[in-house]
Amino acid sequence: MSQYKLKNKIRIVTAASLFDGHDAAINIMRRIIQASGAEVIHLGHDRSVKEIVDCAIQEDANAIALTSYQGGHMEYFKYMYDLLLEKKSSHIKIFGGGGGVILPKEIKELHDYGITRIYSPDDGRKLGLQGMIDDLLKKCDFSTGEFINKKKSIPNLISAAENHYNKHKKFFLNNKVNVNNDVPVLGVTGTGGAGKSSIVDEIIRRFLIDFDDKNIAIISVDPSKRKTGGALLGDRIRMNAINNDRVYMRSLATRQSNLALSKHVHKALDIVKSSDFDLIILETSGIGQSDTEIVDYSDVSLYVMTPEYGAATQLEKIDMLDYADIIALNKFDKRGALDALRDIKKQYKRNNGLWSTDDSDLPVYGTIASQFNDPGTNKLYFNIIQKINNIGKGVFRSNFKINDNQSEKIYIIPPDRVRYLSEISDVVRKYNEWVNNQSDIANKIQYLSNSFDLIDDKFSKNTLKQKLSFFKDQLSKENQKILDSWVKKVQNYKQDIFSYKIRDKTISVNTKSKSLSQLDIPKISLPNYSSFGDILKWSLQENVPGSFPFTSGVFPFKREGEDPTRMFAGEGGPERTNARFHYLSQGIDANRLSTAFDSVTLYGRDPHLRPDIYGKIGNAGVSVCCLDDAKILYSGFDLTDSKTSVSMTINGPAAMLTGFFMNAAIDQQCEVYIKNNNLEKKVNKKIKDYFHKRGSSQPKYNGVLPKGNNGLGLMLLGLSGDKVLDKVIYDKIKKETLKKVRGTVQADILKEDQAQNTCIFSTEFALKLMGDMQDYFISQSIRNFYSVSISGYHIAEAGANPISQLAFTLSNGFTYLEYYKSRGMSIDDFAPNFSFFFSNGIDPEYAVIGRVARRIWSKALKLKYNSNERSQKLKYHIQTSGRSLHAQEIDFNDIRTTLQALYAIYDNCNSLHTNAFDEAITTPTEDSVRRAMAIQLIINHELGLNKNQNPLQGSFIIEELTDLVEEAVLFEFDRITERGGVLGAMETMYQRGKIQEESLYYETLKHTGEYPIIGVNTFLNSKGSPTIIPEGIIRATEKEKKYQISMLKELHKGSKKESSLLLKKLQQTAIENKNIFELLMDASKICSLGEITNALFEVGGQYRRNM
Repeated sequence: MSQYKLKNKIRIVTAASLFDGHDAAINIMRRIIQASGAEVIHLGHDRSVKEIVDCAIQEDANAIALTSYQGGHMEYFKYMYDLLLEKKSSHIKIFGGGGGVILPKEIKELHDYGITRIYSPDDGRKLGLQGMIDDLLKKCDFSTGEFINKKKSIPNLISAAENHYNKHKKFFLNNKVNVNNDVPVLGVTGTGGAGKSSIVDEIIRRFLIDFDDKNIAIISVDPSKRKTGGALLGDRIRMNAINNDRVYMRSLATRQSNLALSKHVHKALDIVKSSDFDLIILETSGIGQSDTEIVDYSDVSLYVMTPEYGAATQLEKIDMLDYADIIALNKFDKRGALDALRDIKKQYKRNNGLWSTDDSDLPVYGTIASQFNDPGTNKLYFNIIQKINNIGKGVFRSNFKINDNQSEKIYIIPPDRVRYLSEISDVVRKYNEWVNNQSDIANKIQYLSNSFDLIDDKFSKNTLKQKLSFFKDQLSKENQKILDSWVKKVQNYKQDIFSYKIRDKTISVNTKSKSLSQLDIPKISLPNYSSFGDILKWSLQENVPGSFPFTSGVFPFKREGEDPTRMFAGEGGPERTNARFHYLSQGIDANRLSTAFDSVTLYGRDPHLRPDIYGKIGNAGVSVCCLDDAKILYSGFDLTDSKTSVSMTINGPAAMLTGFFMNAAIDQQCEVYIKNNNLEKKVNKKIKDYFHKRGSSQPKYNGVLPKGNNGLGLMLLGLSGDKVLDKVIYDKIKKETLKKVRGTVQADILKEDQAQNTCIFSTEFALKLMGDMQDYFISQSIRNFYSVSISGYHIAEAGANPISQLAFTLSNGFTYLEYYKSRGMSIDDFAPNFSFFFSNGIDPEYAVIGRVARRIWSKALKLKYNSNERSQKLKYHIQTSGRSLHAQEIDFNDIRTTLQALYAIYDNCNSLHTNAFDEAITTPTEDSVRRAMAIQLIINHELGLNKNQNPLQGSFIIEELTDLVEEAVLFEFDRITERGGVLGAMETMYQRGKIQEESLYYETLKHTGEYPIIGVNTFLNSKGSPTIIPEGIIRATEKEKKYQISMLKELHKGSKKESSLLLKKLQQTAIENKNIFELLMDASKICSLGEITNALFEVGGQYRRNM
């Protein structure tokens, strides 16, 4: 079937819904829409209904195409339809998709409501990607601007001028009299990828702060593709400041090749000049070094370039250096920027005959627009306003303050350290070569020794003795010790009891377990090697668990009575998730509480009645917006108990959630102290007085306490322990509690930017927050709670293959290590607070993912960074693959999960979360979660071979796979180094691009059947294995949502003055570059999550999306 050919020039807005970071799918879709001839305005992830609707109306789009994977889709799509209706734009069609998350009955309901089309997985199987896009294009192939509406709105008029000028020529000629030519036009042009959109966004942000009574319009032009006629109108995605009622933006495609502007630009400018705007910005497409066409349409022209223009002689060929009023040398952090600035100033002087002008007076500015509050961009903005004032068009009385500071990059990784990954590759490769060399020498020593014993001839013996002495000198003393102690080592593991030390504590374990047949099954098996070379190589590359290089595990034996099982929960309000945790923990000694948060929390926001937020409260995770929520969530679990650990899957606002958790643990222990010292009566009076004074009531646990919940943590709801206990006592409790809490917070902001995106702050600020948190952990001796869980799971879920997952995850880990080290922290103080988190699929490489990770990490930490043994131990959590959960034949998902769990347990993972089979279509039920936990419990307690704790060792394929995967990861390290390290590669979107390519490759093979998936594309049942419709779906109830909002209102009502002061203090701490987390520990006691996020946006900058 041939591809659909468009009859009209159509415009489509593409985005992922609010609080939704799953942008790989919509990115793939927008590429196909573009390639099919449409003009696409791509907004990227995490977009509110209002943002998308405003954009679609301003752009006079034909349609909106959305992905929505995070729940709340019913409210979201309906709210969008209602808002378009309210704004008299119901002609804009709405399309969407969300995998198996949007159920068939919900799709029908949305279609009946007025949504044009929601595509299901079955549609994808039937139509294919292009087929779905063709269907979408057919449904919105109509011309805009054919009729001028009564309101004569700007979007409608621009479309009329662009698509039907001849039909409306008379109208436009008559309208000429209304054109206000006194409105200044700032023209922005420059090289492709120079950062024009980021510069424009920063100019708009400053303009809106500077002038609270002025309006601004942006006309942005991007090139059309000559072959297809499609275009990516991609400037909006980079702009955060335009979501303001005083800003209008319209994107235009050139609709002609090799030109920087559309032939309709002058018409669009006349239309906006006829309206109530005080400044117009016209941005051209970046083609080559750009032409001078912009000068014909602008009053002041800004040329944006980067230091990477080539030799200085190239400057003579750039026409815009003759005509530009102002030049921005953006990306001023790049190598050679200072030389480039000097050369550009020289060329500008020559071009304009300014021989005697001082360099500091030339309108050439170094900028780093991607950096929050960049001084160079401040200076650029100030001088743009001055230039506009000088031409006599409009008077802008600016109050903007600048200083003489030059743009200076805030380096995460110092420039002299960007080769860190290749240095690690070199160290690991050299070690491997050394091992092979030493093993070869050990073999020669053994051969010569054996020959010496067999030969009687004196002369030959002397010759052999000399050779033996020569090779013994070449064998390192440590390796000689390994060979000398080998027999004893083997005997130790054959003894009934094996003793070892961890942190000065001696632990004795039984080395064998009894089978039903009464055989003694060894927990650790050593090889029966007699060859010195084999023994040495095995000891240096494999070794027993708990010994360098920790290939087979970081601890000598697994902890007795504690499985690596995690209790996974996250749904509704904190009470429901608390009840689920207690249900899953019944009869299990160790409580490993793995927490999933709803998308409102993931993006650092507060619950709200607005439909696109309201629909997501408590869906696909638990709603937590304040300290009380955290107290309720973990109530009944002693957070200082050595058998309780908490894992929090949260990234953007990780520091705030950690503050909630730590304070919840502290207040639990305050409660314990109060009860142990019979202070309840006295404290209850203080609590009553506290709430009476505030004019609010004390929060309560919403419902009946579940079985197993003894109420610990609920006494001090609504206030913290320091309000009822003396400062000395409270401080002592706090200090002791922080030393005991166990668990991890994900906090891995790098992988979020590379894969599934929940970034909320600018990258530099997010990393600073992470560093501040680790710094605080060191100062408070927090050793058992990990400050970051460096995650490959989300990289794999976004589509990466196992090699990319492992390479990107480890490289991110080494990036944090280098960053913290550059801040002056000692590696041995922070590396033990790192944990890792991988996804386990069923590809062969997943059988060795933990082995390779442990091996590379330990070699690098020991040999390159000279760390201690504790730092060398890589601890990692495994979650079975969410990507291998399919919405068809969902019962088969448990089979895949079982195989993945077997991989993980055999590979000696430190903890394991097995996905529930029905997660492909709904939030898992209690029963399905129990089934998922049963998978690993059966493996741990019933599978006979698992009584042995190193079953993978000694397998030829496992050893070969380990070597292959290790070298593949090192090779990827080198590729990342070529791109400037992890952060340099992220700038060019190397990781993101590679992940999406691998995702599309997998999806293509799945669709064609080349990659067989049982019950999905082969071995289908008699009905064709359609998507399963769940019997019941788990969604947050109206009661839960409303209770969350009412609790939040009570919090805000009682703490307004106190929280306002704390938030200002928090902002000042950030401005002064002090430790923010220290203040967050106080702010998180009384401020809500959304309050803290908004306060930090103002001083740290919001995340800027990219393609």
